[in-house]
Amino acid sequence: MALINTVDFFPPIVDDPYMFGQIAAANALSDVYAMGGQPKLAMNLLTFPNSELPLDAVKSILEGGNDKVCEAGATIVGGHSIDDKEPKYGLSVTGFAHPGDILSNSGKEGNLLVITKMIGTGILTTAAKADLLTEEENAEMEATMAFLNRYAWEAMQGLSIGGCTDITGFGLIGHAAEMASAGELTLELYSHKVPIFPKALEMAEMGIIPAGAYRNREYTEKDVSEFLSKDPAKDAELRALIDCLYDPQSSGGLLISVDEKDIKSLQERLGEKGCRTEVIGQFKSRGKTAIEIHD
Repeated sequence: MALINTVDFFPPIVDDPYMFGQIAAANALSDVYAMGGQPKLAMNLLTFPNSELPLDAVKSILEGGNDKVCEAGATIVGGHSIDDKEPKYGLSVTGFAHPGDILSNSGKEGNLLVITKMIGTGILTTAAKADLLTEEENAEMEATMAFLNRYAWEAMQGLSIGGCTDITGFGLIGHAAEMASAGELTLELYSHKVPIFPKALEMAEMGIIPAGAYRNREYTEKDVSEFLSKDPAKDAELRALIDCLYDPQSSGGLLISVDEKDIKSLQERLGEKGCRTEVIGQFKSRGKTAIEIHD
């Protein structure tokens, strides 16, 4: 039996305290699923301004986290809180797996790359701060971030999985580049097959992009080559799409490297569990860069 320990917490990215608790918990639990394990125990990490944040809001954050941990089949066994000027919440999580089931964050030559959630939540949370989202768009964004990667993990069981990681602050490009580099491979990334929130593309065309996306682009620039058609009529659309690929995600989906023989089974299982099923790339022998972005 292998032990998996992880920890993650961050300040509020949505206004509703209960939803914030759910998203922060789903994000912290995700690393265990990405490594092929099952979360079993969790401990709360909480900071809040004691004199300013109503205790009802604190209670709602903890209730949101607890409900998401229960959905994962795990148990919160304690935690720690401190007085701080900015609220922050997350979890320290312990999970278990058979050593043979542990997944590395690398690709395997010839494997296809599947994504299990839409991307663009960093752009959308930025837009939400400026009241640029409708209630429906905001609700869809929040539900996506709160959705557990447990269901994608369940869909992988028994299939030929070459590696896995979850998409968080480094964005799709950053985490995909890590998978390719770890396997000493190159990923052909099919940019137009990546599921992106339509509103995120719209906001990106308007230049509403979080600073983290620019940092991600700068950090990974040397690892990326672009093989894209140059159509002036679609130039703004293409730039927006590329910006979304670098967008930092909160509680993003999994990137799964899977053998071609199991792709149909994986997609069927993911679809049954409410996950995205798009094949967004394929790993090949190492070229000049870790990522090749194609149309």
